Amino acid sequence: MNETLSNQTNQTNQPNPNDPPDPPAPTDRIAAAFRRAREENRAAFVAYVCGGDPDFETSVATAAALLEAGTDILEIGAPFSDPLADGPTNQLAAQRALAAGMTREKLLALIRRVRANTEKPLILYTYYNLLLAGGGVAAVLRRFKDAGLDGVLALDCPPEEAGELLVASRETGIANIFIVAPTTPPERVARIARDATGFIYYVSREGVTGERADFAVNIAGALAAIRRNTALPVAVGFGISTPEHVAAVGREADGVVVGSALVNVIAANLSAPEKIPAAVAAKARALIAGLTQGA
Repeated sequence: MNETLSNQTNQTNQPNPNDPPDPPAPTDRIAAAFRRAREENRAAFVAYVCGGDPDFETSVATAAALLEAGTDILEIGAPFSDPLADGPTNQLAAQRALAAGMTREKLLALIRRVRANTEKPLILYTYYNLLLAGGGVAAVLRRFKDAGLDGVLALDCPPEEAGELLVASRETGIANIFIVAPTTPPERVARIARDATGFIYYVSREGVTGERADFAVNIAGALAAIRRNTALPVAVGFGISTPEHVAAVGREADGVVVGSALVNVIAANLSAPEKIPAAVAAKARALIAGLTQGA
C-alpha cells in the first residue's frame, strides 16, 4: 500500500507539459534582456522615466510605449523631493510627479500596471531614504517585488553602508545595482563588483544627470577595469543624449542608459499630455537606431 501511495504521489508531482512555464525570477529577466541583446549583436537599451510624470495615467502609458518601442530594460524613478544625483531635467520631473500626487502606494500601483503587460525588466531608480521609510528596507522591497520589480538602484547608498539593503535584496530576489564612477578607485570597484547583482551601472562622467552636447572619453578603458572584477553586464549612463552617443557607447558597453533626453520630451509636451507617450516612443526609436550603428 505504501508503495502504491508513493507511486501515486510521484505521478501527481510530475510536471504537466501543458502547464504554462513558471514566470522568470526577477534577476532572470535582467539576465535574459542582456543575453537577448548580445545575441542580436548590440547593447541593451535602458530607458529612464520618473514614475508619475506628468501624471499617473500618462506615466503608465509612456512606460508601455517605451517598452513597445524597443526598450530592453525600463528604469522607473521614484519621485523624491531632494534628488541629489539628478540635474534640472529630472528634478523638474520629480516635482511634476509629486505635484500630481504621486506616493509610494501609487508608485507600486504604477509598477503593477506596467508589469501586467510586459516581461521585460523593471528597475527602481531611487534614493535610500525612500527604502528606509515605510516599515524598513526588507518590507519595502518585498512590496516592490510583489508589484513586479526586478532590481533597485539606490543612488546614495554606497556598498560600505549597504548591509541592510544587501540582505534584503538577497531575501527578496531583487537585484541590487551599484554605481561605478570615473573617480572610483580600483580597490573600490572590486568591492562594488563583489556586492552588485543584475548589472553594474557606470556613470560616464562626473556630475549630475542631464543631456550633454559633448561626450565622455575613455569609456572602453573604464569598462575594461570594471570587467576585470566581474562577469556582470555593465551599462553606461549620464549624459547620453543622441543616436551618435548611443552608437559610441553601444560599441563598448553591454547596456546604454538614456534618461534626460526622454524626460525632456515629456517636458516639451506638457500642454498636450495625450501626445507624450507617442512622442517619447518616437524619441526612443531614434536613439535605439544608434545601436544598429554601434553593432
